[in-house]
Amino acid sequence: MVDNSTVMKAGICIECGTRETDGLSCYEMFSFPLVWEHNDPELYALHFWLVSCYMIQHPSKYTGEGYKHLVNLFIDAYDNDWDTPYILKKNREIVKSVGKITNPIPSKERKRELRLWSMTIEDIYSGGEQNAIMNINKWKERIRNELKT
Repeated sequence: MVDNSTVMKAGICIECGTRETDGLSCYEMFSFPLVWEHNDPELYALHFWLVSCYMIQHPSKYTGEGYKHLVNLFIDAYDNDWDTPYILKKNREIVKSVGKITNPIPSKERKRELRLWSMTIEDIYSGGEQNAIMNINKWKERIRNELKT
């Protein structure tokens, strides 16, 4: 699976700092828990958290306004312990008011800055399917704490 919007240099993602593992980029590692979700409804229930954790660590995928929306939705959902249907409802409402949230600039022309996170998709992938629920819950907690700074 190739994702032209993920840039790995010397085996490191230039946005999230994930190290290439098993020859996979961070985006390729991200595809594994997306597949695992189909085997486990409890894991699938964490889909919003999996995707938003990954996307928060890759802001070049969004417009400035779109990224701000994602972070604010994540914080509100986490702090208020919203259930998934409510998160998705709020997301639809906000996207209607924000408009375009994905970055229209071609991938090669996007500005990217490295931000080192205490946990990335590499941790979810390396932990394996059997630990995915625990690790995604840990990831969302770590990201929430790191967004405070």
